Amino acid sequence: MTDFDFDAVVVGAGAVGLACGYALARRGLSTAVLEADSAIGQGVSSRNSEVIHGGLYYPTGSLKARLCVTGRRSLYAFLDAHHVEYDRCGKLVVATAPDQEANLEAILKQALANEVEGVALLTRAQALAMEPDLACEGALISPESGVFDSHGYMLALQGEIEAGGGAVVVSTPFDGATPLDGGGFTVRTGGAEPATLTCRYLVSAPGLGAQGVAAHIEGFPPEQIPEAHYGKGVYFRLVGKAPFARLIYPPPIKGALGTHYRRDLGGQAVFGPDLHYVDAPDYSVDPSAADDFYRYIRKFWPGLPDGALAPDYAGVRPKIHGPGEAQPDFRIDGTDVHGLTGLVALFGIESPGLTSSLAIGEEVAARLGV
Repeated sequence: MTDFDFDAVVVGAGAVGLACGYALARRGLSTAVLEADSAIGQGVSSRNSEVIHGGLYYPTGSLKARLCVTGRRSLYAFLDAHHVEYDRCGKLVVATAPDQEANLEAILKQALANEVEGVALLTRAQALAMEPDLACEGALISPESGVFDSHGYMLALQGEIEAGGGAVVVSTPFDGATPLDGGGFTVRTGGAEPATLTCRYLVSAPGLGAQGVAAHIEGFPPEQIPEAHYGKGVYFRLVGKAPFARLIYPPPIKGALGTHYRRDLGGQAVFGPDLHYVDAPDYSVDPSAADDFYRYIRKFWPGLPDGALAPDYAGVRPKIHGPGEAQPDFRIDGTDVHGLTGLVALFGIESPGLTSSLAIGEEVAARLGV
C-alpha cells in the first residue's frame, strides 16, 4: 500500500480551493492547499463584489442553481459560527423600463423553481417605499441576498484546514502532476524551494489558472480542457453617502448579471462590474469608463451627481464562454470526464462561485468518493 505525503492536494487557495480543502480536511483527510501567490485569495476571490447570491437566475437542475442555493445557506451558517461579518441586506432586481417587467416575472419563476426563499414581485410603489431614491417600473426582491467579508471567510477556512492538521502553503506554484501506478499522484511544485510530494487525491481549483494546471497533469486529455476566456470588470466607488441599503441589480444581460450597486460593509457605495473580454488578466481601471457607468446607473438612480464616481478596482473572471455566448454551467470534472482516478478539475468557476464555495467543496468530496 502506497504511503502518501498527503491524502489530498488542492491547487489554488482562493475561496473555492480553500472550501475544497476544508471539505476534505473535515472528513479526516490530511490536506495540503498549494497557492502560487504570496498570500491566499489574491486572484478572483479578492476582486469581486463580495455578494452572497440568492440563486435566482440559474437554469433548473444546473450545478449553479443547486450549489448556489445550498452554498448560500451553508455560508451564512459558517459566517455565524466563525464570527465573520456580513449584511443580509436583500436585493432588488429592478425593471427600469416597462418592457423589462416580463424579465422580472421570468426571474421569479426561475427563482421559485430553484427553491429560493422569500422572492416576490414588487410594484413601483412598494419598491420606492423601500428605496425612495430608486427609479423603476417594478422590482423583484430577494431577501436572502447580502454582502460579506470574503477575506475573513477565507482566513476562517484556512484556520479550519490547519486546525485539522492540514497545510495552506503559499508561494508554491504547481508545476505538474503524474499519476502513480496503483493510484494517486506525484505533484511537483516550483518557487524558491521546489519540491515533489505524493497524494491520493488531487483537486485543481486555481480559478484563472485552471486550463494551465490541467495541461500540466500528465494524461489529462487536451480535448477536455475548455478554452479560457477572460472577462474583465471594473468598479467605481461613489464619493458621498450611499443612496440605497439593498443591493440593486438590473435584469441580467447575456453571459453576465450586469453592472450593479452594493453598499459595502464599510457603508460605501460601489458600482460594477461591467464586462469586457481581454486577452490576458489586466487589473488597470480606465477613468474614462465612468462615462458609461453614469449613463447606466442613472437608469435606476437618476440622482447620481456629476463627478461623484471615482475609479476603484478591476477583476477578471475565469469564463469558459466567449462574447455574446450564453453563460454555461460550472465544470466540476471527475474521472468520468478525463479518465484519471482521484482527480477533480474545476473550470469556469465564476459567479456565483464565491456564494457556492462550501457546496462546491462538498460536491468535490462526493465526486472523489470520500
